[in-house]
Amino acid sequence: MGSPSKHVVFDVVGTCVSYDVFFESIRKTIGSQLLDQGIKPDLFAFAWLESCEREFAYLSISERYVTFVEVLRSLFYRILGMAGIERPREFVAEEQRDAIVATYSKLGAREGVKETFQLLRDAGFTVWCLSTASPERVQGYFSAIGLDMPAENITSCDTKGIAKPALAVYESVFKTFGKDDVKWFAAAHMWDVSAAHKVGFRGAYCTVYEKESCAEIFGGEMEITTDTLPELARKIIAAS
Repeated sequence: MGSPSKHVVFDVVGTCVSYDVFFESIRKTIGSQLLDQGIKPDLFAFAWLESCEREFAYLSISERYVTFVEVLRSLFYRILGMAGIERPREFVAEEQRDAIVATYSKLGAREGVKETFQLLRDAGFTVWCLSTASPERVQGYFSAIGLDMPAENITSCDTKGIAKPALAVYESVFKTFGKDDVKWFAAAHMWDVSAAHKVGFRGAYCTVYEKESCAEIFGGEMEITTDTLPELARKIIAAS
């Protein structure tokens, strides 16, 4: 009997690719307008993204699934209003909003992601992706940096019509692997990796985005926690 297969499933947006391009687009497109109103562009960007994550998840829970990009576009003026802008649609033109939203499909790779995937593949792991992004958008992120990610290794919430962190999303991937296989889930979002861990994945958390794990509300620390993706890969290999 051969050795069990080894798998690492990665979150994509926020983990393998960063939000830097999106944040920079906000700074360049409406940054001066926001600053004139006492609103920090990066804080606005964070509020917009976080609100979208919530609404995206709530829509899915209520069985009214909408793609993340659609949610992103729709909530823009609401978040401007919440930030104190009295007439959001007069403050920023739709063309400006759409230009910013378009950059969400052009996010760049996290530092070290190519090395991370290569380390794991060289050690006999199969690398997979589980993302809220469409398969086409995920492949676009990776092809832009010359990183091969087969379409069959990508699972999208858009395809399933249900959003993370619903446990059924992780379970559907977990069950495709053999009972004795080595199965890791890696993410830079603690809510994401802790949900995967709950269905049976071994958890690998990278602090590169959130900085603080807030592990006390997520059931404790994951088996592996590191500050960089390559370090995460090395520890996964050593622990397997």
